Amino acid sequence: MVMLLTLGQMHELFIELRAHLRVNIMSYDYSGYGASTGKPSELNTYYDIEAVYNCLKSEYGIKQEDVILYGQSVGSGPTVHLASRLQKLRGVVLHSAILSGLRVLYPVKMTFWFDIFKNIDKIRQVNCTVLVIHGTNDDIVDWSHGKRLWELSKEKYDPLWVKGGGHCNLETYPEYIKHLRKFINALEKLSLNRQTKQQLTPNPSITESRHNKCLRFKR
Repeated sequence: MVMLLTLGQMHELFIELRAHLRVNIMSYDYSGYGASTGKPSELNTYYDIEAVYNCLKSEYGIKQEDVILYGQSVGSGPTVHLASRLQKLRGVVLHSAILSGLRVLYPVKMTFWFDIFKNIDKIRQVNCTVLVIHGTNDDIVDWSHGKRLWELSKEKYDPLWVKGGGHCNLETYPEYIKHLRKFINALEKLSLNRQTKQQLTPNPSITESRHNKCLRFKR
């Protein structure tokens, strides 16, 4: 299983996540941020996450079903964007996520064409299981953003509302790792159940297939 996250200043956290959750982690910087060249823009963040995902497929042979996308804050934008385009992902984690760029600044009720990272619209196209993590005292991205994203998700997992948690300190709370571990274990069980069902589903024999075709086209 692979978790795909943005790099930022989170190297030590990634080491901890790998140890506690027993997952492989692929992290990256957006264009124009950290060690990455290029120009920072909404569109480039979409190109960036798609490039990293394609690298996982082509260079490492990772299947879509074994990938969990993890987006934090503005990073939830490219995460939800990619998740809305991939139909067989293992899961998605939205950490202190935004409904959209404009909604962080103003409590608008509709999506304008010039808004960025329109997660409120794209989350409806995400088919995999979604875990939302948000602090109740987040003074940068209000808790209502996470709550609404969880409500709009098709396949919801029990959310983690960190009481007293802010925008950049949720990983310091003990329930953070515990809840992530429960989420990953639940996804693993779900994947095994699906595999078992596929193995138990009988395939029609050649004779049955021919018979069905005769019945279908008989006049």
